[in-house]
Amino acid sequence: MGRDVPAIIVSQYDRRHYRDKVRRCLDVFARMLQDARFKEAPQQVGLEAEFYLVDGAGDACERGAEVLDAIGAGDWAPELGKFNLEVNLAPRPLADEALGGLERDLVDSVAYADGRARGAGARLAMIGILPTLRERDTTGEAMSPNPRYHLLNEQMCAARGEEMRIAIEGPERLLTHVDSIMPEAACTSVQLHLQVTPEAFGNYWNAAQAVAGIQVAVGANSPYLYGKELWRESRIPLFQQATDTRPEELQIQGVRPRVWFGERWITSVFDLFEENLNYFPSLLPLLDSGDPVAELESGATPELAELTLHNGTVYRWNRPVYAVEDGEPHLRVENRVLPAGPTVTDIIANAAFYYGLVNMLAEAERPIWTQMSFAAARDNLMEAARRGIEASVYWPGLGEVPVAELTLRRLLPLAREGLQRWQVDRSQADRMLTVIEERCLTGRTGATWQTETVHRLQGRNGLDRDTALREMTQRYLALMRTGDPVHTWPVG
Repeated sequence: MGRDVPAIIVSQYDRRHYRDKVRRCLDVFARMLQDARFKEAPQQVGLEAEFYLVDGAGDACERGAEVLDAIGAGDWAPELGKFNLEVNLAPRPLADEALGGLERDLVDSVAYADGRARGAGARLAMIGILPTLRERDTTGEAMSPNPRYHLLNEQMCAARGEEMRIAIEGPERLLTHVDSIMPEAACTSVQLHLQVTPEAFGNYWNAAQAVAGIQVAVGANSPYLYGKELWRESRIPLFQQATDTRPEELQIQGVRPRVWFGERWITSVFDLFEENLNYFPSLLPLLDSGDPVAELESGATPELAELTLHNGTVYRWNRPVYAVEDGEPHLRVENRVLPAGPTVTDIIANAAFYYGLVNMLAEAERPIWTQMSFAAARDNLMEAARRGIEASVYWPGLGEVPVAELTLRRLLPLAREGLQRWQVDRSQADRMLTVIEERCLTGRTGATWQTETVHRLQGRNGLDRDTALREMTQRYLALMRTGDPVHTWPVG
């Protein structure tokens, strides 16, 4: 949810009229789908990446505003924490040299921004959760000054009515209570966008849901939070809990959480927007002056501002996106499960694997979601977040299978064929998918490299946990800047 909002006080009137406006937007959206208002366009992909700012010691650095001023580029934006930034790469057709183009754009953007950040006393870090992050770094004082974050925090905390409980149990256990949504800022991710037609949207969203666990397993990069070793991808439970607006009584009653995998396969993008309206009260009930019905009937393309704003406060791991560009509406699947980093090469390899795989699964004669339950896909995600590349997951025709074996034998060949179908340059596809292959063969992801390095520093070198985490983070930052994928990084 990147829209700026004014500093306001939300009234009961605002909420009632906002709900009515969202409902009108949903009706207009249904008409647009029925009347085929979405034109055919080349398959396009895009990428957003979030970053930490760190100081010379590897600690979170709250200089986001100064660094953004120094960068001065419109594709960079603030995030929830003063120590976070985000870059949004320009979309491109998924064909030919698309992977190489995304890689070059991200390398150039990161290099430029990092150079500017150093002038402000900071560095960029691509990592799911910063290992040196402390609980005192994620209090309300570290929140970005943009009014939208403060309004969102106020509304989420008011809906909860009590402190948020963060409880994650892995090799070690974390239990704490927080009075703001700021722990969410600990989570930095990569979002992969895929533009699809309305007719194909349901298939592609279902396919993205089916592979979410596999993505997390082979891309895990967030094993530490507040000094404790937790899940291999601790972002998943942290994000869910830090933004949970439900007090315990509503959780027991089965009220849906705002960070949500979902509960069923879909047949249409309309299903997801309708669920948003039916299940989730508004958090930012801000009314736009436009009339979507009048705009549609005049031949214009409505922005559906209230519908999209509300959608931005429901944090699905695969989110539907409606947008208007140059007067033309389009739909995207926004894949949100992956952590940032460890390197640009790793990020683009994750993207290549995802884009190729969902193409094959979405276009298959016998779709994957007709062969497995939705609950199995959800359970795969949770198991992958806990155990990373050592996870075993359910896959149709195979039952429970180690995720590395599944990826090597079944999914990488599918991803390669999917990229070929999109006529992606073969050499670029092979180079990126080889990165995923080598991770599976070596068992080395960002998460395993971090934990192995810390264990060795504590065991062989006799360092305490805090010192080991700091030393590991400095090594991570140095290796990140080489651009070499994480499976090649030395542990000793």
